[in-house]
Amino acid sequence: MLAPRLAHFEAVARHEHVTRAAQELGVPQSTLSRAMVRLEQDLGVALFARKGRTVSLTPAGRTFLGSAERALAEVEKAADSVRADADPATGKVAFGFLHTMGSETVPALLRAFRADHPRVRFQLVQNYGEAMIERLRAGGLDLCLTSPVPDAPDLVARRLDEQRLRLVVPEDHRLATRRRIRLAEAADEKFVTLEPGYGLRRITDDLCAEAGFTPRVAFEGEEAETLRGLVAAGLGVALLPPPAVPRPGVVELTVTAPRAAREIGVAWLDGHPDTPPVAAFKRFLLSRRGHLLPD
Repeated sequence: MLAPRLAHFEAVARHEHVTRAAQELGVPQSTLSRAMVRLEQDLGVALFARKGRTVSLTPAGRTFLGSAERALAEVEKAADSVRADADPATGKVAFGFLHTMGSETVPALLRAFRADHPRVRFQLVQNYGEAMIERLRAGGLDLCLTSPVPDAPDLVARRLDEQRLRLVVPEDHRLATRRRIRLAEAADEKFVTLEPGYGLRRITDDLCAEAGFTPRVAFEGEEAETLRGLVAAGLGVALLPPPAVPRPGVVELTVTAPRAAREIGVAWLDGHPDTPPVAAFKRFLLSRRGHLLPD
């Protein structure tokens, strides 16, 4: 209840005159006088010594003024910040994406977008799918690229592209001479996978179940290229998207059955208005349907 009165109090304290403060604020003098009386009543202490329409601060008033000025400065700073973030030319987009999209896909997207929007700023967040959705719901992200494409009543999600997954095996593995494989042929292998909660882990489990087996998980990690390193060390096999740069020590096999792919989509909170820079980047992402991923 104090917050709306702070600016009124600061103006009266600065002018030491109710009428001049009322003129600056564009409110009736009587309204401002009553507001200051109510403020003192709420606080239980006199802030002003009055002499007609001229006022001076009491010691309590000077103490309160210092805090009021700091509070008002913080509010103005916050207002400047949100206005700057919403500026069509120089505003900010909080954008989340999967770790596996950080080396090629996202840099290429940002480069293409900034050709027409060179001063838009980005806050970039890399994480796994469920964590990004939580952050989206908490207001920490405007948009996120994730997989699987979420299906929830409070979200809007659009499929943008599809990425084929490969069975990655050590270069000296019994299957390394093959180019194609049915996933069921790897039923007896040890798997290295992402941890539970990652979208790619869920896809791996589902594909193995469709192939008729439950994967024997030897190692769990948080990053796809770490898993490739474990495969190169002979510690297991993995279902992974293509690497940004070919990794020595492994062979990547096309999985013919079941169809091994993951959908990539963009998600945002339903019903939340977009700032101009967020709206522009959203339109850009949707325009990349079918062409999101590098060839």
